[in-house]
Amino acid sequence: MTDLLATTITRDLAGVATVAVRGELDLVTGDRLLSCLFKAVDEHTSVIVDLSGVTFLDCAGLRPLNDARRRAARMGRQLHLQGVPRTVTRVLRATGLESAFSIAPRPADTTPA
Repeated sequence: MTDLLATTITRDLAGVATVAVRGELDLVTGDRLLSCLFKAVDEHTSVIVDLSGVTFLDCAGLRPLNDARRRAARMGRQLHLQGVPRTVTRVLRATGLESAFSIAPRPADTTPA
């Protein structure tokens, strides 16, 4: 079986953590991402989740993102999404969660999703 999801956490000098997510985000891989995001939120006041490498996301794959967002809010911390692919944007819109997240704009893409 191939690894369907990979995550990498990096930290900048200001202490901001970036969690790069690559692969498929669904029911099968969601718990692994949730664990990674909780760790990042617990250890940093600001976390950026880079979704530019996500190739698939379904509604079950939103759970770890939403749970981490809620945890960050309860702790007075920030969680931002960046590099959000169009496919992910469509799922966020369809579920009504697009406005719940802080999403960095896609500077290289001015066309609507």
